[in-house]
Amino acid sequence: MGMRDTYAHAIQTAKGKFHGNAEERDGKLHFKGTVASEAEKNEIWTAIKTIPTWQKDVVADIQVTGGSAPKATAPAAAAPAAKTYTVKAGDTLGEIAKAHLGNAGAYMKIFELNKDQLKDPDKIKPGQVLRLP
Repeated sequence: MGMRDTYAHAIQTAKGKFHGNAEERDGKLHFKGTVASEAEKNEIWTAIKTIPTWQKDVVADIQVTGGSAPKATAPAAAAPAAKTYTVKAGDTLGEIAKAHLGNAGAYMKIFELNKDQLKDPDKIKPGQVLRLP
């Protein structure tokens, strides 16, 4: 069974949202392309992460363009790009909050923002991509 078969759910989830390709190369599945929103990007990532070995199987470069939801506001008024942090071995939400928000006690803000992938603020895993406030 190839990588495209293993990640068929993620590829199916990406259809209609993801403008790019998912190609198998060097034993890994490479996703490269764009989506219109952070929500679409997160939906694809959630589907990818249903496979326990995703960290060693997938290389992904998914950029958010904001293109398919036209707004009446000028581009300068658009919301800034969402900040993210990729968890490293030994990290805690408190340490991430201190480094990025200036206050370790703000860790619950990060937890609340990432409840779609976190069930317990004390259980984060290397490789998780967390949204930051």
